[in-house]
Amino acid sequence: MAVATEREYGLFIGGEVVEAQSGELRELSEPATGESLARVAMGGEADVDRAVEAARGALDGPWGKTPPTERSRLLHALADAMVANRKELAELEVRNVGKAISSVKAELNQGVENFRFYASAIASIAGRSNPIGGSLLFYSLKEPVGVAGQIVPWNYPLMMTTWKLAPALAAGCAVVLKPDSATPLTALRLAELAAEVGFPAGAINVVPGPGTTTGAYLVRHRGVDKIAFTGSTETGGEIMRLASGTIKRLTLELGGKSPNVVFTDANLADAIPSSVWSIYYSAGQSCEARSRVLVERAIYDDFVSQFSAKTEQLKLGDPLDPETQIGSLISPEHRERVHGYVERGREEGADVVTGGEVGNGKGAFYPPTVLAKVESSMAVAQEEIFGPVVTVIPFEDEKDAIRIANDVRYGLMATVWTGDPARGHRVASRIKAGTVGINMPYTAFPGIPFGGYKQSGFGRELGLETLELYLETKSVLVSTSPKPFNPFGL
Repeated sequence: MAVATEREYGLFIGGEVVEAQSGELRELSEPATGESLARVAMGGEADVDRAVEAARGALDGPWGKTPPTERSRLLHALADAMVANRKELAELEVRNVGKAISSVKAELNQGVENFRFYASAIASIAGRSNPIGGSLLFYSLKEPVGVAGQIVPWNYPLMMTTWKLAPALAAGCAVVLKPDSATPLTALRLAELAAEVGFPAGAINVVPGPGTTTGAYLVRHRGVDKIAFTGSTETGGEIMRLASGTIKRLTLELGGKSPNVVFTDANLADAIPSSVWSIYYSAGQSCEARSRVLVERAIYDDFVSQFSAKTEQLKLGDPLDPETQIGSLISPEHRERVHGYVERGREEGADVVTGGEVGNGKGAFYPPTVLAKVESSMAVAQEEIFGPVVTVIPFEDEKDAIRIANDVRYGLMATVWTGDPARGHRVASRIKAGTVGINMPYTAFPGIPFGGYKQSGFGRELGLETLELYLETKSVLVSTSPKPFNPFGL
């Protein structure tokens, strides 16, 4: 299960590993140790041009001629290749990202199922037909939108790559994928596996590079028909501006400040450990992490005490240790950003119940932190911290809980804990979020649409609806009349 270190990775364009035109390499280090991991080629504008040309060539050639049944077989084959290489992929992801291997294994399993779901969902791609007004027949065709530019973040590079590739390939699009320049290793390996199982050259291209240059050029590129992006709300806004010049289709899955609402009638033996998981499972580096825990005031103090006690039981440490529950943050710089928010919370009057201190030693570790006595107007309750920091906010009644839950610019995920089924459904219907869980903490499943309200973005991932975002609908009208048309009566 050893991944070779100090290896040099190239770009993946046109079915093969190639060097960047500039020859630029980025040194990667392991977030958990600070030790050198690999060197990776950084693509620039010329490399994006090559990748788009390869994708267009695949669409005009072998990939465009690949029938749906063969696309389905290839997606299943890629899922099989992920399973066969799961140990390598898991370790590569852990060492590149720093998160616990227990989390990475779950993400890898979902990645496999993403390919399997869309391999089967190909059968749902179909137009419709019906006669119109006697002598006219209508039918529609579903065609791939074209070349899809896809940009994935550093926190889930492997899983998000499958989120993006699976529906695009199922729809028949060719892809130029830009992983984050800090975490590109599993995306590059997945592209190699796709070539090995038989995807035509150019169907999948991977070009790591900086977002401000390489990513921006991909978004503006006239040869790209659609952009799918997962990342920050601020970057999503910039992508909308850049894509407007060529009127590109967009899917944006952006930031979150998701609420976790706990009523007095909730089963706390279930709600408390589940709420601990909901914020800390990826060291809080997840857009849908339930980072705002809203607790009915009657049980607030008891909840904070029990929640903090459970938090202190979490094992923080070596990401490759299967017993580890929280690994490293992505970098020391990001850790300083997270700690800065904790300090700001202290200044605003929040109580740091546990955690909140930067430890000594190697790696970008940060302890799971609980902030109590938080008000919804505080920066720590409004802004995305993107780390293992939870804010616990009291509420008075159901109306107040809904008000606070919606009192942010985001709307990605929410969870409701209650012993009253009617209340659970009632509150779920009034929270402005793309996904709401009732008495369960989990978030994303293949086949269940995932995406945001408000500034958490638009479009959906993981569902059948996602296929439509990679397809064009063409209407065809046919005359069945034996008589010629003569509209002007000439």
